[in-house]
Amino acid sequence: MHIEELKLKNYRNYQNLEIRFDDKVNVIIGENAQGKTNLMEAIYLLAFTKSHRTSKEKELIRWDEEYAKIEGRVKKRNQTIPLEFVISTKGKKAKLNHLEQRRLSDYIGNLNVVMFAPEDLTLVKGPPQIRRRFIDMELGQIQPRYIYHLGQYQKVLKQRNHLLKQMQRDRTINRVMLGVLTEQLVEHASIILERRFAFLELLRKWAKPIHHGISHELEELEIVYSPTIEVLESTTKEKIESNYQEKFKQIEEKEIERGTSLIGPHRDDILFYVNGKDVQTYGSQGQQRTTALSIKLAEIDLIYNEVGEYPILLLDDVLSELDDFRQSHLLNTIQGKVQTFVSTTSVDGIHHETLEKAEIFRVKNGTVTY
Repeated sequence: MHIEELKLKNYRNYQNLEIRFDDKVNVIIGENAQGKTNLMEAIYLLAFTKSHRTSKEKELIRWDEEYAKIEGRVKKRNQTIPLEFVISTKGKKAKLNHLEQRRLSDYIGNLNVVMFAPEDLTLVKGPPQIRRRFIDMELGQIQPRYIYHLGQYQKVLKQRNHLLKQMQRDRTINRVMLGVLTEQLVEHASIILERRFAFLELLRKWAKPIHHGISHELEELEIVYSPTIEVLESTTKEKIESNYQEKFKQIEEKEIERGTSLIGPHRDDILFYVNGKDVQTYGSQGQQRTTALSIKLAEIDLIYNEVGEYPILLLDDVLSELDDFRQSHLLNTIQGKVQTFVSTTSVDGIHHETLEKAEIFRVKNGTVTY
């Protein structure tokens, strides 16, 4: 899978851009705030319909314009597929093969992307929401239906929290509606948890040997899912559902007191252990970075194994954050098999044949030359 061509209109600092890419490695060079990360973000948006940098979508539209459009021509399985994504004041629209998709979840998964940016180095040591977002984005690529259940869960969760807030202020409110919303929440929560368990099993399979190699065979990585109810990865969906229902009954009074939902996938976490020690708490910066890199590289093999094609890899200003050994390991892994985009202020000091054969693009003030 690779992107042949990208077109941007009124997107961030790009008024009009039409650019063709090499199917192997593309290096985007530019000073900060010139537009190189905007290019990376545009590819990410074309895949996920969401930015990795902001939740304020109006920031994506060029100043004084009403909409932003991203178009891409993607080559996969010997056919070319046109993709289009438009953000406007009226909302978002996505087209596949020139046909508008009724739901964004029907569109996602047609372009598989793995992003590795400096903020991903906080995947291990950062707050739980970073890890939950990671698992949701990656799982959504290989199982678009998961995004539907996640969206429904978040919608019901918002309604349930609103009701709990009302009940916190007024204890005379009838609890029948709370029971209905809890039932709906549990239905989607159990599907989300079951699928996250299955995804983590796959991630573990690919990440463990990669981490072992990067650490000179000195470290063993273990990845553990930490849910808010007592269940195992082998627990059936029906059992997960009944455990949720039981737990919600037990904590109902506490939830009303607090005015919020206290259990569910929105409060789960992922734990990383190296040689039996919690990397988040006890790992060195090097171990944390090796763990983050192992997970990102594992995604590439995992997606290939699930969809039959390698994803596109976006390395956004991250090479300078890695030491020479981790840089080499990363570049050796992708060499010749993954279309890769590397954004950087300079390639000086990075000596690797992968970059020496790359197509070079220079970005200055929203203009790209090559």
